[in-house]
Amino acid sequence: MSCPCGRVRRVGLFGGTHGNELSGVLLVRHWQQDGAEIQRAGVQVKPFLANPRAVERCTRYIDCDLNRVFDPESLGRPVVEDIPYEVRRAQEINHIFGPKGSDDAYDLIFDLHNTTSNMGGTIILENSRDDFTIQMVHYIKNALAPEPCPALLIEHPSLKYATTRSVAKHPVGVEVGPQPQGVARADVLEKMRKIVKHGLDFVQLFNEGKEFPPCTIEVFKIMEKVDYPRNKNGEIIAIIHPKLQDQDWQPLKNGDPQFLTLDGEVIPYQGDCTVYPTFINEAAYYEKKQAFVKTEKIKLTAKHLRLSVSEQSTS
Repeated sequence: MSCPCGRVRRVGLFGGTHGNELSGVLLVRHWQQDGAEIQRAGVQVKPFLANPRAVERCTRYIDCDLNRVFDPESLGRPVVEDIPYEVRRAQEINHIFGPKGSDDAYDLIFDLHNTTSNMGGTIILENSRDDFTIQMVHYIKNALAPEPCPALLIEHPSLKYATTRSVAKHPVGVEVGPQPQGVARADVLEKMRKIVKHGLDFVQLFNEGKEFPPCTIEVFKIMEKVDYPRNKNGEIIAIIHPKLQDQDWQPLKNGDPQFLTLDGEVIPYQGDCTVYPTFINEAAYYEKKQAFVKTEKIKLTAKHLRLSVSEQSTS
């Protein structure tokens, strides 16, 4: 069975959702000055600095995390004087690129992020049933091979992210690391640039009527967040064990070292099944009380994909 989809007409490239993640900031600023490499026939591609005040200060955010306030309550909040800056900015972004959940919303948004974790060039998906996005990830993975390109699925019944990119019909996160906050590494920036290039190439091929046969991709699906061990005052008493550090996407089995106390005690992982940690020791997640995220490996399949016949006849 095939999945006919409408033409992709508008694509957003977001940098600076977090103001101290510099790869996306630098790329967006470059593309705003010279957009030749992101131009694709018949598509409006808009590079956009999502949180300019945070970028100016080279900090993650001003009042609250912009990447967590695209929920109906925040987007519908009355604009009063003491409204957090990022909530007001979310409403502005929703006005420009949305409204979220409407036919008028942008077709696709790539939201460009850096992580201090050793995640490589990761693509983040939000919907396990989005054939278009799954096909695009399949295309990007093949284009980058043999370089790995892990895919993280953040679809979860209780963990709600309300991301900046969720304004679009097809939201895609690009998370590349390791890179310290407030620093730009050439290798990390290039990895991000390649993912965007291949993603835009896929859009162009799709719009030209290319057919994509059914495909299957391996993804890491989020299970739960794991906090650091703490004392009764809520203070951290153990850190990521050296054998877990930098081992994003690698299997963590029952009994494997997980944390190390300041007294030298090893706290092992205890679980019935093998998990695949990621966002290990992410600097930005200390405030969120998160040492890493546990994921499981699953397969996602997408149907045969092609531009709908009515769209092809008008091209």
